[in-house]
Amino acid sequence: TLYRTLKTFEEKGLVHQIDDGTNISKFALCEPGCNCEIDQDLHLHFHCGNCDKTVCLTEHKIPHINLPQGYVAEDANLVIKGICDSCSQH
Repeated sequence: TLYRTLKTFEEKGLVHQIDDGTNISKFALCEPGCNCEIDQDLHLHFHCGNCDKTVCLTEHKIPHINLPQGYVAEDANLVIKGICDSCSQH
């Protein structure tokens, strides 16, 4: 199925899943050298409330967060919500 294919691509590091709070599975192609691990290459995403588009902001990294002892991070996600550059020009 398409879902299994996307999951395989995700496991191989070709795409990463974006959780933008819309309850719709979205995937983006990984850039060369991307290693979407929690301590390696997590970046911001932007979700436009006008056109409903979500984009990767790969040049803006999520900073490492030191958790209290005993806590183990398995995933991190930071989505900025607002109006994208295309919509804000209209």
